[in-house]
Amino acid sequence: MGTTDPRIDAYIAKSAGFARPILEHLRKTVHAACPPCEETVKWGMPFFTYNGRPLANMAAFKAHCAFGFWNRLSGDEAKGKEAMGEFGRIESLRDLPPKTQLAKMVKAQMALIDAGQSVVRKPKHEPKPPPEAPAELLAALKKNAAARRTYEAFPPSHKREYVEWIVEAKRDETRQSRLAQAIEWMAEGKPRHWKYQR
Repeated sequence: MGTTDPRIDAYIAKSAGFARPILEHLRKTVHAACPPCEETVKWGMPFFTYNGRPLANMAAFKAHCAFGFWNRLSGDEAKGKEAMGEFGRIESLRDLPPKTQLAKMVKAQMALIDAGQSVVRKPKHEPKPPPEAPAELLAALKKNAAARRTYEAFPPSHKREYVEWIVEAKRDETRQSRLAQAIEWMAEGKPRHWKYQR
């Protein structure tokens, strides 16, 4: 086995009983097919890297496991399985392909990395268009340079949070109150949900 990470040992040990043999099998198969791979933890999940780039990851949940390659499969192989990795819900070792087939898939991923290629992932949803600020927000921003600079520097998601908060107000008094609060927060450089940021 290549470079292992004790955090993966701990992750497997604390997983449900049904999941431990699945995770051990995946781990051994990846290491056998890719001896130089290294283990790490990203986003709370076990990851395998090769030449410093993500190769694959696995995870255990309440009633199933998941395993996926960083460069996703394309075409019919991946249909309906994107959210769960290449093999959908893995509830037992029977849900995985034979070890030789899985090893071939690992080697194919290594070849992609060696060639400097990666499969482009298509976003699941089309990006939303930039938010259209109401006239009263634009007028208030013109009067406050600090708030205007903050608003203009915001990514579309932060702009949208303020715009939606203001336009969703049902009463004019609420709308005006939210507008004043938005300008105050933006003048301080704060996004709409700044209270929840760490």
